Parts: sequence; structure tokens; C-alpha cells
Amino acid sequence: MTASPLVTRTLTAEEIPAFIDVVFRAFLDDPAPENVAAETAQLEPHRTHGVFDGDELIGGGTMLTKRMTLPGTGPQPVAAVSCVAVAPDHRRRGALTRLMRAQLHSQHESGDAFAALYASEGAIYGRFGYGLAGHRAAFAVPRGAAFQSTVDISDGRIREVDKETALPLMHHLHGKVAPTRVGWVDRTKASWQVLLAENAEQLRSEDATKWRYAIHPEGYAIYQVRRNWSSRKPQHEVHAKEVLGATPQAYAALWRYLLDIDLTTVVRGDAATDDPIIHMLSDAADNGRQVTDGLWVRIVDIDRALPLRTYSAPVDVVLAVEDTLCPWNAGTWRIVAEADGPATVTRTDAEPDLALSARELGAVFLGGTTVQELVAAQRVRELTPGKARAASRAFAGDHQPHCPEKF
Repeated sequence: MTASPLVTRTLTAEEIPAFIDVVFRAFLDDPAPENVAAETAQLEPHRTHGVFDGDELIGGGTMLTKRMTLPGTGPQPVAAVSCVAVAPDHRRRGALTRLMRAQLHSQHESGDAFAALYASEGAIYGRFGYGLAGHRAAFAVPRGAAFQSTVDISDGRIREVDKETALPLMHHLHGKVAPTRVGWVDRTKASWQVLLAENAEQLRSEDATKWRYAIHPEGYAIYQVRRNWSSRKPQHEVHAKEVLGATPQAYAALWRYLLDIDLTTVVRGDAATDDPIIHMLSDAADNGRQVTDGLWVRIVDIDRALPLRTYSAPVDVVLAVEDTLCPWNAGTWRIVAEADGPATVTRTDAEPDLALSARELGAVFLGGTTVQELVAAQRVRELTPGKARAASRAFAGDHQPHCPEKF
């Protein structure tokens, strides 16, 4: 029997529950009702695409309307791609390719200059023009780890409070800090609900506490304890969901608090690869750091995306760009910028200095991956000597990009 052709279109509000069901099935998950409700609340039907086999919804993806902090300019609009899924019994039929093409064309038409996502599998999204733009580090710091003598933890008192008491302070401080951290995105009420949703069955299976909230006048920590009474003495672990400090002293104080919790052996959490905890510790190697992929970025419109940020050094470079999914990006572009200024981006007939695809341009956009790295990896071709070095300096940021939440 011949399979019917797949059709991709935006969804109606009434189709969102079926879409959420497909997403959880594709990720082999049996969610609790509160998790389903939290995920559903943040979706925008007109920015959510479904792939249909006849009348059956078999896959789809959504774009959350967010603002992401870029180098030098702060929060800028981004299409935060999320919930990309294809039902397990409908894979290998081109559904994902149809979805990605529909999303990119929708982004182009609606004015989204760039998109970002977290990848469930790193090999998937490169073929759709997404480049690895930032990494994340998983830390495992042993309980009681000492700090350098220069680390000031201030005298701000840390208190443990319930969620409702913590939320106003967390909203305020996240809104204050996020615009200063490259890669961070703003949070709506719905995205806070997703971040803090809890699955009672999962907590039981992991023998874990609910989220706990430790607040400081200039920071907060969201964490849980995963219990382990199986040995002669308690071997509990602290799992930090988020540690935020508006000042270095507040950040250090919160880490100190987590590291000194009785009955525990280690504090685990994700952060940027250049997180201050590395250098706060007396033994800088005592952090168990494991680096994995983080944000993936896709440049939707070159001439609108590249001027959204500032550049760290003067640059005048001509790029030959390949982009089969977004043909409006393909061609030769001249990028000119002064130090700490935005770029002027124009089409040109000049001979190119660097040749690359949209994937590589997305990888360098946040300043976490350098052009030089990609030349060494044979992903960017340097046609004019010295231009890769100049472009690397220009695109570089002050800190490694990182987003503390997955969307």
C-alpha cells in the first residue's frame, strides 16, 4: 500500500493537545498532567507546525517567541525552536526535512533573523544549517570543597523559602541578569512553569526531593537533593537546577551554601564552560567538569542577523555563503564593522575572503566558536591569508555563550 504524501501546516489551538501527545511519545516519555499543562501553556499555535499523514498528525515543532542576549547589544528577538518530534512509527519518510523547511520559510516571512535550539542528537541539525554555537559544562564539585582565599562570600544571609516566596525575587533577578549574559533568554510566566514543573513519579523513582529554593538578597539557587542511604552513612547528592548571582559575592555565597549542606557528598549542576566556579575553587581541577553541546544557532537572514550584535575588533571581510534551505542567504556578502560596533552587511561582487555555509555562520554568531577553529576543522576555507584570524577576533565575545534552560 502506497503511503500518502505528507503535508505540513500551522496548527490550530484545538490541535495543540494532539501535538503535545506526539512530542512526548517521540521522546519516549509518559508525562505527568502538570508537565503536559506547563508545556502546552507556552506554545503559540500560529508558530507551531504539524506534519500530517492524511488526517493523522505524525510530527511537528514549535517556535517560542523569545529574546536572546547577544554580544554587545543585549536581548534581541530569536525564534527558540522547541518540541521538534516525529512519531516513532512515521520516521525515515522526510517529515523532519519538511518541518525544518517550513519553519525556516516561516521565520523568514515573519522577520525572525535567527533561530536557536537544543539538539537531542548532535548529528541531526547541522544538515538544516544549524551550527554549534555554545557548549555547556556539567559540574560535580565535592561537598566542602575549599575556595580560594580571595573569594568574598559577603555577609548576605541565605534563607530557604517556599516557591511562592522565592518567585518574585527570582523573576526580578533573572530579568536583571539575563540581559547581561550572552545566550540567556527572557522568561515568561509559562516558561517559569516549565522550568519548575515536577513529576511526582520521577521524584519517587530517583528518591529526590522537590525543588528547594535558597535565596540571597542578590541571588538564588534552585536545587533538589537525591537521597542515597544505601551505604554506612548518607551519600546524598545536591542537584542544582539554577544558581544565579547578580554579583560575584552573591554567586560565591550561594555555591558555598550548596557545598556545605550536611549529609551530602557532591553538588552537580550545569553552567557555562567558563563559569567562575572553576577559578573560585582552591583546587581548580576538583570540579568534575564534562563539556557537551549547548546552543545550536541558525542564521535565517544574514543581512538582518549579523547587524544585531556588536563586534570585538574591526573587520572587513567578504564571505561566500552556501545555503540550500534558505536560498536568499546564498551568495557573496561583505561584512564591515568597527570595534564595539554593529556590522554593515551588503551583497557584493568582490572576490571572497572566506567560504563557508550557513551552518558555520551560525556556529560563530554568539562568539563561542571561532572562525579559526572551523578553518582548522576544514569547515571554513580561508581564501585570503589573515582573514580568518581577523574574523575570529571580530566575532569573539567576552564570555562563552550559555543558556541555563533548555527550550
